[in-house]
Amino acid sequence: MKSHEPRSSSSCAACKFLKRRCTPNCIFAPYFRSDEPKKFAKVHKVFGASNVSKILMEVPEEQREDTVNSLAYEAEARLRDPVYGCIGAIALLQRKMVELQHELAIARARLSRYAAVASSSSTPSSLSSSTILDDRISIAPFPDAFSCNGLSYSFSQSPSDLSRYGPVNDFGQIPYVL
Repeated sequence: MKSHEPRSSSSCAACKFLKRRCTPNCIFAPYFRSDEPKKFAKVHKVFGASNVSKILMEVPEEQREDTVNSLAYEAEARLRDPVYGCIGAIALLQRKMVELQHELAIARARLSRYAAVASSSSTPSSLSSSTILDDRISIAPFPDAFSCNGLSYSFSQSPSDLSRYGPVNDFGQIPYVL
């Protein structure tokens, strides 16, 4: 743990930033080293030095390093996105997850539909028009493949097709708090 490492004679980043003398029992010294001045500056700007010292005093010593890392991450996120902070990043990732779940459900629905078409047609003429991949997998041609000239893309699925592959959560609203 950093608190047991010997310190050099220079002040910690917090004491340098606050322009005060760094004492041997400084609460900030083990977690805000002198070579990381921006880390404390960001934490101080968002939370304030007094609040950070109160938080560190309340947290057990073995959890302080994790607490400081958490504060630094939250401060960085809050400075990047002052309104939503970390919640904005979480909401963005959840929205991306919903989009990917939706795309996966569509792909599964199409795959099952094409597999059903391929298995129902067992005539040699329909199998000869199929595309063979990797000498093991035979996929029937897409009956509703998109046309290049007409720009007609057919990707829509009914809600019943999507819901049968599991729940698709709607995390589209920002911020979504669990």
